[in-house]
Amino acid sequence: MKGIGNIMKQAQQIQAKLAEVQEDLAKKRVEASAGGGMVTVVADGQQNIVEVKIDREVVDPGDVEMLQDLIVAAVNEARRKAQELAAEEMRRLTGGLSIPGLL
Repeated sequence: MKGIGNIMKQAQQIQAKLAEVQEDLAKKRVEASAGGGMVTVVADGQQNIVEVKIDREVVDPGDVEMLQDLIVAAVNEARRKAQELAAEEMRRLTGGLSIPGLL
């Protein structure tokens, strides 16, 4: 029974560290841009979009589709970077072990 107690203690420690990593990820920021910096998106480490910057020069009522495409591209890149950041943090937490369901 002593082994089960140790496993439970380790599981609680990992759970506490996981909560700490999630808190840290919420504070971290990644940035991505499209159109040579005409549209910039900032996301936190939990993939939440926290800021969108659009250069006035790209705002053309006659070409809304281009602006939309740039926004989508920048958002997707910011989310990809946030996913990479979270995956790296999880690798540090797990010592490189792949644990299904953690991310």
